[in-house]
This record gives sequence, structure tokens and C-alpha cells, in this order.
Amino acid sequence: MHAVGQKHDERVGRRIDPERRAREARVAEGFRSIAGKKVGLVTNVTGRARDGRSTIQVLMSPEAKKAGVTLVRLFSPEHGLSTDADAAVASGTDPGTGLSVVSLYGEERRPRPEDLADCDLILLDIQDVGTRFYTYITTGGYVLEEAARAKVPLVVLDRPDPIGGLLIEGPPADTDKLSFTAHHPIPVRYGMTPGELLLLVNGEKNLGADVRVIRMRGWSRDLWYDETGLEWTNPSPNMRSLGAAALYPGVGLLETTNLSVGRGTDTPFEILGAPWLDGGRLAQILNARGIPGVRFSPTRFTPSSSVFAGQRCGGVRLDVVDRAALRAVSVGIEIAVALRDLYPRDWDRKGFVKLLANGAAFGRLGTSTSSRSGARNTCCIRGKSTVDSRQSTGQDEEAVSRIASASISTSMSGEIRRGTSTMVVAGRITPKNSPWALPTFSQAPMSVT
Repeated sequence: MHAVGQKHDERVGRRIDPERRAREARVAEGFRSIAGKKVGLVTNVTGRARDGRSTIQVLMSPEAKKAGVTLVRLFSPEHGLSTDADAAVASGTDPGTGLSVVSLYGEERRPRPEDLADCDLILLDIQDVGTRFYTYITTGGYVLEEAARAKVPLVVLDRPDPIGGLLIEGPPADTDKLSFTAHHPIPVRYGMTPGELLLLVNGEKNLGADVRVIRMRGWSRDLWYDETGLEWTNPSPNMRSLGAAALYPGVGLLETTNLSVGRGTDTPFEILGAPWLDGGRLAQILNARGIPGVRFSPTRFTPSSSVFAGQRCGGVRLDVVDRAALRAVSVGIEIAVALRDLYPRDWDRKGFVKLLANGAAFGRLGTSTSSRSGARNTCCIRGKSTVDSRQSTGQDEEAVSRIASASISTSMSGEIRRGTSTMVVAGRITPKNSPWALPTFSQAPMSVT
């Protein structure tokens, strides 16, 4: 993959602290804000200070103990504390500390009242990837809801959106399609930090939770993760690079269809394919579309696990050549439309709606001319087919834009207006008109008092 940090050198002067990280600021303050508190911590290996210590170690340090901070319980999201599990995780005991670990991706997905009963507050420190169906934000939402019921404050140690906080893409989730991979009706790529998102959910659902966000120092919405000066830590077994995170909002949409998205290979979410797929043909079609920010090349691979494990797959590799121009959700929809026309019998698109979570958008995927006629040697997506000389139908010509923009509108100025049918598909935001004008965000306390 093309180096995602291609513009890092010209911006090296903007490397940030990034807020001296929330925990390090707490150390400097002598843990004043949580002194004397019994704390439950929701975290995994991404909860880490710049000096390499985990948030667990910071909260169990001599400085924390001197301030009367008592870490009483750990909560782990999907993939467990060490982020190396790719299945349900059982609750247990952390061998390093002896603390009980309540798994929020096992028999239970929410903390129980008894899990919160002896906590004065809950701290949440998890690195997200900025995509709605990445389940850490759902876990955060569930913790928020249970903290509100128990009247226990939730303190979020905020972290950057690794793919930047300026762009949002994709249709919002339908309220009747909310699930563990779509906790709230937000776009696929939502352009918010974990703290901002939880404040939004708290306000829009009228939960009345006491949410306190420890803000980052020095972070700005236009920064990608490799421009923050922070070291990348894999937030899950298959999220192994910022490049994968950049493509995930689009490639990930296809995972619930009969495609491999590279799990069980060295480059998950940077390749996709299937035993029945001709990678050269698909790459030719997609490159002819001139999709901004990405190029496609044919590849063959054999996943060692997950979908099509042990089977030789034809497919394409996605290389990000201009991440500023990349619109990952649109890339995923472009691929879906191409597969619809090239492989109307082989590609089972029914699962595409699961992570798209928007019925109108899925309905607009429609049925191509090639599907109705049984022809399998064309893929008409705007303009002339690269496989034969037939013109595209009007339906195919507008397919991508219509699917991507279902229930969406954006003003010329890039303002974001939330309503029953107003949401941007690929808008830009600034700190002043930060997501949904941040009415909840601006009213919430921004430090622990």
C-alpha cells in the first residue's frame, strides 16, 4: 500500500503532544480530579501513555495510590484486553494485576448493576477507528446507558479519530436496523472522537448521564493518526495499519456478503476476493471509473482463516494513492455496483444491507441490466463499459451516487444539519460547526471536577 503518511514531512511542525495524552495530564495534576475515587476501567491495549505504560499501570502507580485512586475492576470490549481474541471472550482475572475482568463481548455485552455498584466512576480509554460498525463505539454506548441507569459518572479519556475528524460519509443507520454494529443513527464514517460521540448519544437519547470528557491538547480535526506523533497500536487483530483503517469504512461494508476482505492474510481490509472472482477483470472495471484516491490491482490469495479459509481466491488489492481524496464509503459502493453487474449470480448481495444499515440505500442498489438479461460479461457503471462497447443504462449511471446519498443532503458551505432526512454523505466540518453543531458537546463538562 502507498504510504499513508505521505504528507507527514511537510506537516512535521504540527506534530502534537497530542494532549500530552489525557492520562499524562492527570499525572501532572497529581490525580486531583479522581483523588479518593474507586474506579472501573473500560480499556484494552490501546489505552496506553506515551511512555509505554498502560492506563491500568498508570492507575495503579504509586502516584495514583498516593492520591487515593483505587482501580477496582476492568471491563474489556470485543477482542479482550489484549485485543488478540477473534471470538467471544469470557470474563476472568487479569494475571498482571489480579483484578477481575468483566468481558463486554461474551455472555454479557453490558455491565450489570452489580459490576458498577462499587465504582465511584467509570473511565473509558479505547482507541476507535472512526467507523460505525467497529464495535468499540457500541460498547461505549452500552456502558454509557448503564452508567446513566446506575447514576455513575462516565469519564472518557478522549482519543483522536485516526482517519481524521473533518469528513463524514455514508447514509445514517435506520432506527429499525440498529444493532451491535450500528448503535446509533449516525453515518458510516462519522468524523468524531469517542468523547464527542458519547456526548452526542447522551444528548440525543436524553439519557441524562454524567459524561465528562478529558479533551486532547493540540489535536485538530484535519490530523490523521500518523500526524499526531502517537505510535500505532493494533486496536484489533485485523486492524493492523492506518491504511487498513482508511479503507475500512468501505471495504468493511462488503464483509457480510460472500467475499473475503482479507481476514486470514497479512493485509486485511486492503484486499478482497472470492474463489469465483476474476481480479484482473474487476480491477480493470474499477480503475476505469477513475475513483479518487485509490487504485486497484489484481491479486490472488488464500486466507488461512475466516471466509474461504484454505481456498484460493481471485481478487483485487486496494492501494491508497491520495488519502485526502479518498472517500472510502463510496469506494465500497463502487465495488458493490461492479460486483452486482459482473457477478449477478455469484455475488450474494443480501448481506450488504447488514452493515450499510439503511434500507433506502440498499434498495437503490437495484437490479442491473446485466442481471436481468443474464449477461455476465459487462459491468456498466457510468459511461462506457470497459469490457464491451455497450452504453451504461441510466440506472447504472447514477447507481453509486444514488446509493451513497440515500436520505442525505449537504449545504454548499459544508454545514451539517441533522433532521429526519438531512445528513451529509461526504461533507466537511470545522471546529466551529463540529458534528451536529455539538449542542451537547458544548454544554457538557470537559474535565473531571
